[in-house]
Amino acid sequence: MLIEVLKSKIHRVTVTEANLNYIGSITIDEELMEAANIIANEKVCIVDNNNGERFETYAIKGERGSGVICLNGAAARKVEKGDIVIIMSYAMMDFEEAKKFKPSVIFPDTQTNKLVKL
Repeated sequence: MLIEVLKSKIHRVTVTEANLNYIGSITIDEELMEAANIIANEKVCIVDNNNGERFETYAIKGERGSGVICLNGAAARKVEKGDIVIIMSYAMMDFEEAKKFKPSVIFPDTQTNKLVKL
């Protein structure tokens, strides 16, 4: 049996841009993507803590170290610059593997979207 489990999570980052005139996706600082184990074109779920919106799109790499979190295309209508969002991805895996699996979860600074050393 396969089940879907949390694979990656970027917990509470601030939207820096919302670009309606783009094909689609979410642009995420490459450093954050790597830390959370998210790859380019991976499907992600976005949760907006400010307005309760939940939606899916795909990730694209933003400039490393820039702190960029930009919703593009139609997704730009679901958020506003300054909103706090959570970005998650999921993976299908065998039930027994899922019991042992540990997701990659990061907690960037919400003011700068930079990685925080814990």
